[in-house]
Amino acid sequence: MFLTITTTGTPARPATDLGFLLHKHPDRAQAFPTSYGTAHVLYPAADDERCTAALLLEVDAVALVRKGRGKGRGGAPDAALAQYVNDRPYAASSLLAVALSSVFSSAMKGVCAARPERAGMAMPLRIEVPALPARGGADLVRRLFEPLGWTVTAEPVALDAEFPEWGDSRYVGLVLESSELTLAEALRHLYVLLPVLDDAKHYWVSVDEVDKLLRAGEGWLPDHPEQQLITNRYLSRRWSLTRQVRERLELVRLAQADDSEVEEIDNAVEEIRDAAGEESGAEEVTQAEEATGAGKETGTQERTPSLAMQRRDAIAAALRAFDAGRVLDLGCGQGQLVQELLKDPRFTEIVGVDVSMRALTIASRRLKLDRMGERQASRVTLVQGSLTYTDNRLKGYDAAVLSEVVEHVDLPRLSALEYAVFGSARPRTVLVTTPNVEYNVRWETLPAGHARHGDHRFEWTREEFRTWARQVAERHGYIVEFTPVGPDDPEVGPPTQMATFERNAATLATKEEKTA
Repeated sequence: MFLTITTTGTPARPATDLGFLLHKHPDRAQAFPTSYGTAHVLYPAADDERCTAALLLEVDAVALVRKGRGKGRGGAPDAALAQYVNDRPYAASSLLAVALSSVFSSAMKGVCAARPERAGMAMPLRIEVPALPARGGADLVRRLFEPLGWTVTAEPVALDAEFPEWGDSRYVGLVLESSELTLAEALRHLYVLLPVLDDAKHYWVSVDEVDKLLRAGEGWLPDHPEQQLITNRYLSRRWSLTRQVRERLELVRLAQADDSEVEEIDNAVEEIRDAAGEESGAEEVTQAEEATGAGKETGTQERTPSLAMQRRDAIAAALRAFDAGRVLDLGCGQGQLVQELLKDPRFTEIVGVDVSMRALTIASRRLKLDRMGERQASRVTLVQGSLTYTDNRLKGYDAAVLSEVVEHVDLPRLSALEYAVFGSARPRTVLVTTPNVEYNVRWETLPAGHARHGDHRFEWTREEFRTWARQVAERHGYIVEFTPVGPDDPEVGPPTQMATFERNAATLATKEEKTA
């Protein structure tokens, strides 16, 4: 399989700049090993007026079978033969997309030290793919590429030119032309849309494919009219992954929206999340909770507030019970808890802390800090910081909240977070919420042994959480109590467990005497 990239130039901007942008010299033919064969880069033509780079991928059909594609399926002999005799060596697919990403990785990122000014400039481009699988036909090819600024020619390939009555195959000869795009943009379009049109991938689609899609789709995927189809096919219709993309694109739109749009989008997102029983704050939504509805009591049809809302209500109630006026929200995420606490004037100072600047930016927009009145704005502060390092800015507060945070920390780093919060910042009260892994069996769509979210480093049973909390309290001079959040199942407990730590003055005094 192969494709060609052609550009034209002028004496001031010679076409051979394409070689600099691709980081491949026009005077040499180069070969690069891949997992399933060898990728060759060569230049059929290269002068100041016209330059063509070709990527030729030789696929090892035996290696493709040995590495799992179609292996061990049994069935009829012709099915077994199809593992070796198929279109994979000839038709553009995810194999070619991966080769593009590997061989032209710097070009795809828009990096060119030799010609930095050219990397960011649009240039005349003509891309040809002689054999492109198109599940959906030539019309779908145009619907995918034309909104991106391409002029598209997609000619169906006949099954057999000698027998026209057999009709067309599912392959097209593709020609893309544009003078409005950079080379990096063009390569990212191909990287995503080649496997989308083939509608099959040669490797298992795991969670890291979400980041790959969002990186390659930055700047064009959020507004593409076929966004849903692209996402579904690229991720092999894995529902949990396509859902992550949808939510993350929603956050991008929220972050980029102007003030008049923020409130409308924010309210819409909250309605969707609350209806699905979605986790919020530092905890990302989980497939199981959305599918079953965390806001419904087990065995009933009565609608109750979502688990996220119940958790925020429980935290706010506990803070009021301990008469906390100055509160830290550690790992504040997008600011949902900060927003809730701002509704109550007894919380005179609220500080949201998160390591992610993007999350803080979204939180700022959610809270409308730039439009907030002076008195209200004086009550809230958003700061960037890592919770595994001591920070003098966090000392002297009445209470700190770690809501759905600890399970995102690698276990070896958990002691650092413990000391930063309980040993250094030392608020009078600390609230910690975390999932109860025992409750996971109540999520019908959550496979056995799987965590609620892919970023969870662990999920504790009630006994494990209580053991950890009691040890923390003992080490740092706190008294700890435990509260269920959500429906408290008689067999497996609540979906969320909360520990409330209160600083023990008597214990501290005794420890100080012993130390003296």
